[in-house]
Amino acid sequence: MSQEYMRERTRIVGVLGYLVVILAMGLATLGAPVAEAGPVRTVLMMGDSLSAAYGLAPEEGWVALTAERMAKETPGWRVVNASVSGETTAGGAARIEGELTRNQPAVVVIALGGNDGLRGLPLKQTRANLEKMVSAAKASGARVLLVGMRMPPNLGKAYTEGFTANYRAVAEAHKVSLLPFLLEPIAMDRASFQADNIHPVAAVQPKLRDHVWPALAPLLK
Repeated sequence: MSQEYMRERTRIVGVLGYLVVILAMGLATLGAPVAEAGPVRTVLMMGDSLSAAYGLAPEEGWVALTAERMAKETPGWRVVNASVSGETTAGGAARIEGELTRNQPAVVVIALGGNDGLRGLPLKQTRANLEKMVSAAKASGARVLLVGMRMPPNLGKAYTEGFTANYRAVAEAHKVSLLPFLLEPIAMDRASFQADNIHPVAAVQPKLRDHVWPALAPLLK
């Protein structure tokens, strides 16, 4: 055989050997188990206009900002914001079963009651609605964070104190986490509110996010 033939034969054998190695690596990769991301768990937010970013772009609200923080600090969670402007506890109680079925949340945040208070609705009615929501969420297997509100003193001492006490009583009776007052970091600062003196401006939404986070984060374990 000529030297040229031998060189060509050697080159072909080398190429075939290289292809065999590549094929073997590919088969090994196909046979290896694929690491899958864990299931995404859901935080369901049941709130009113304070949680629905009233007067703001949706992404400016504290709920959206909380979702962003979750993505960074507790990956594997998402937020479904089912808050409705003008919602009362009665509306939330009527909707929660459907939201639980639709979203299958692992955590439910209930931040309702402000509109009940502003309308002077009976305290017993508000408490019963809060209890219905908390009970439904717990029955679904979700952990619950109850977020309270406070009423201005012009509604009378008995009403305002009873309103505040409702949240504590429900949280204690059902053994769920409680954040007593959503607006606590900004309540005394007029500049923190829009012209209606009810809804917070965009600039203070991060304060609300950071106020809620220490109560919410332990539930994301």
